[in-house]
Amino acid sequence: MAINDNILIKIRDKKDSLTPVERMVAESILTNLEEIPHLSIKGLAKLSKTSDASVLRFCKTMGYNGYRSFIVSISASLGSMDEEQKDQYTDIQPGDDLSIIISNISHNNVRSIEDTLSIIDRNEVARAVKALRASNRIVFFGVGASGLACQDGEQKFSRINKMCHAYTDGHSQLTAATLLGKGDVAIFISNSGATIEILDSLEIAKRNGANIIAITKYNKSELAGKSDIVLSISTPELTIRSGAMGSRIAMLTIIDILFAGVASAEYQNVKKYLTKTHNILASKQKK
Repeated sequence: MAINDNILIKIRDKKDSLTPVERMVAESILTNLEEIPHLSIKGLAKLSKTSDASVLRFCKTMGYNGYRSFIVSISASLGSMDEEQKDQYTDIQPGDDLSIIISNISHNNVRSIEDTLSIIDRNEVARAVKALRASNRIVFFGVGASGLACQDGEQKFSRINKMCHAYTDGHSQLTAATLLGKGDVAIFISNSGATIEILDSLEIAKRNGANIIAITKYNKSELAGKSDIVLSISTPELTIRSGAMGSRIAMLTIIDILFAGVASAEYQNVKKYLTKTHNILASKQKK
């Protein structure tokens, strides 16, 4: 399990990808948080209207060998959550005062980063940084808000002289994936992990031997299942009024982490590029 693991966030984010019976257990836990640490396996089975075996299967799905270790993790997650963290993400409401909108959006963005930090697997991040450092070139794939994160990645890695490019529409993604090969790293970004354009390009990139990194919500998505390295993000489950604000912030945070990881590890080599790019941009600013 990841450092700073928060099992409650994982349950929330994986809930929709669980089996119907596992989802019953998940929903019972999330709606009875204070009671759960005191329940036996039989107690949770009764509360969720399932069975002892179903509860145990749910624990194993979440990455635990038994019920006891699962409950210990639940208790630890509850203990690490302060009152602000227990609050739900706040959606945009019609007629909200601007001061409330400023506060709520800022709070949601902070929560998205904090929740992502609590579930991200440090070992996977290390593997991703290693792959990026050894790559011949880096190619980002994403559409919509995910495409914006791709463009940010292209801008950052270009600054340290890494050969990279971002593709944000279906046709160019298929072309780019076709030209990938061994030694190349393809980073696919999709909150749902089910974007058709992304999955089509992934199949081609994988077939060509590229190393596949996924940035996606923590679930059993097709994207996650077919990738070599999975960097999980945590995002709020809000209505269409909010768009993809939370997921975009989480994606950009992962891009920042990867860039900083590579730049730090290769600092003696890349500092000259950082200096050159900084100076040329600074020279274009108005005095």
